[in-house]
Amino acid sequence: MNRRKFLTLVGGGVVIAAGAAGASIVTRSPDKALKPWSDAGTLYDEPRRKALSYALLAPNPHNRQPWQVDLSKQDTVVLTVDTERLLPHTDPYNRQITIGLGCFIELMRMAAAEDGFRVDLTLFPEGFNNRQLNDRPVAEAVFVKDASVKPDPLFQHVFERRSVKEPYQLDRTVAGDALDRIKSAAQEGSAVGTNNDADKVEAMRALTSRALEIEIETPHTYKESVDLFRIGAREVNQNPDGIDFTGPMFETMALTGLFSREAALDRNNAAYTEGVKAVLENTMTAMAHLWQVTPGNSRIDQIHAGQDWIRLNLAATREGLSMQPLSQALQEYPEMSELYAKVHSDLAPDGGTVQMLARLGYAAPVAQSPRWPLEAKIVKQ
Repeated sequence: MNRRKFLTLVGGGVVIAAGAAGASIVTRSPDKALKPWSDAGTLYDEPRRKALSYALLAPNPHNRQPWQVDLSKQDTVVLTVDTERLLPHTDPYNRQITIGLGCFIELMRMAAAEDGFRVDLTLFPEGFNNRQLNDRPVAEAVFVKDASVKPDPLFQHVFERRSVKEPYQLDRTVAGDALDRIKSAAQEGSAVGTNNDADKVEAMRALTSRALEIEIETPHTYKESVDLFRIGAREVNQNPDGIDFTGPMFETMALTGLFSREAALDRNNAAYTEGVKAVLENTMTAMAHLWQVTPGNSRIDQIHAGQDWIRLNLAATREGLSMQPLSQALQEYPEMSELYAKVHSDLAPDGGTVQMLARLGYAAPVAQSPRWPLEAKIVKQ
């Protein structure tokens, strides 16, 4: 969310009104929820746990972190999905959740390679349901020491990678050769398209903005997001998934009653109207776009799309570019069907499924997203 826009809601009087008693609340940081970033690669010598401590930094929809791991089999990680962390309104067939699991798998594989381990992967060893994820394994990954395994150069950008949801710089174009280098990072079968032509960028800005409007204007899909708001450091530390709002501004607004889940749902409230404007204005600062198309849309295709997505994100980071997923037009609920058809007609005219769509540009660095620690994700050991 564009924090500069939200500043219009907070005047000096409101900040002062928080008073000295609120000063520590206003300035606190969700240190506990950010600790997995500094802990990654440092707490564990055991290869699987060490690799998993990096994997849990993977991007995933609404930061739901739906992964669970069973470590009871020697040298093996059995990955399952926490079915309590799905997004039934915006992601009714769990396609985007599955892509996030693919990101997790690829980051685990890359981290294992750093220590000379090959990961032999079997996806959905007990089969899958393409309509709904269930408690069957998503993947079985066997760690094998292998002297021929080489580190992946993209891995060095793991700690810098972000999904940047702030405005991008309108005076800096995205060069075509940078887009070509990013596209070349995909290796799991995604066809990757890009644009940086002004007219095409403008058309895609309009389409992605309209898709965001539809998601926000549709009560059940918007409420799904609002229910996952974590407002202030205390909430984020207690529940480090979902959509976080931390920092002095949001702490102050929460303390003074200007910002809450109830206010965000009230279409007559400034927190709603200014927030919507901020989100839509961000999409209008896109300086280029990138999308992925897979030939099919099975769970296997979706996992592979996720593996390629994290690689593309890391490659963009290597170029100094920011990236934000704008997948609203790819969501499969009735209110989005017209835009879903259009985006597929525009971006996949020869068939296939558009799995991811993102904006790119240059932006100031942003904070890391909160994460659950690895211990919270191990269901059996």
